[in-house]
Amino acid sequence: MQTKASAPEIGTSAVTRLRRARPFFQTPGGKFLRHLLLAGFGLLMLYPLLWMLSSSFKPESEIFSNSSLIPQNPTLQNYVQGWTAMPTSFTRFYINSFIIVIGAIIGNMISCSLAAYAFSRLHFKLRGLWFALMLGTLMLPHHVIMIPQYILFSKLGWVNTFYPLIVPKFLATDAFFIFLMVQFIRTLPRELDEAARIDGCGYFGIFFRIIIPLAMPALATTAIFTFIWTWNDFLTPLIYLNSPQLATIPMALRSFMDAESGSSFGPLFAMSICALIPIFGFFISGQKYLIRGVATTGLK
Repeated sequence: MQTKASAPEIGTSAVTRLRRARPFFQTPGGKFLRHLLLAGFGLLMLYPLLWMLSSSFKPESEIFSNSSLIPQNPTLQNYVQGWTAMPTSFTRFYINSFIIVIGAIIGNMISCSLAAYAFSRLHFKLRGLWFALMLGTLMLPHHVIMIPQYILFSKLGWVNTFYPLIVPKFLATDAFFIFLMVQFIRTLPRELDEAARIDGCGYFGIFFRIIIPLAMPALATTAIFTFIWTWNDFLTPLIYLNSPQLATIPMALRSFMDAESGSSFGPLFAMSICALIPIFGFFISGQKYLIRGVATTGLK
């Protein structure tokens, strides 16, 4: 009778000790506090974006005088004025940016996937050396090669055209995406290549029939990052594009600042919101592929 009575007491004391040993953030109160802190930090990071969105609907005189996120006199005049403020309509800047972005995405997906396939599957002389040199370009600042590139494109007659912004993407110049795809392709079983080779596929057949369909997460990750980086790029278009008709959206936003450092803040904030909409849309549409590509890249 004493043994039967003492067993529940021992079990109860063990459960109590385990509960006391749980970390604070694993308890119900700790989880609530953790989510509250994360929500607070999230709002803190989103505040500048929310403030810019709110300011785009405020009159010019109310932007800095009213610190509230809710406009007292909401208006769409900033969007109307910003879209037609310059001699060239903002629609032209959108078209220019999309032309460059689409060309950059296609170029990176084709060239970087081919280079990654060669480094991860093919055997050729000095493969390790070429791969190391490719990775070494990641540590090379862009400003080092800026002047030689400009001289080259100037002699080719490509200045004030889209060619300097698109053609290099077809030559696998972005080592980061090559490395990303190499790490992803290395996770694919080589038995698939051998089975395809038995069925009569060559190198290109294996690439298009086996590697490309299975590497869609890595390709989607490449497309998303290429879109964001190219869309937000200001320096490269500023160097090569001299005509206002060829300007991109970042260059157009800079045009709202005049020579005396004055600014039309309302139209500037309104067009900045319009410039962010494609980025958010493209990111949200490919978010699941981005997460899958980042999560699976580098796994053994």
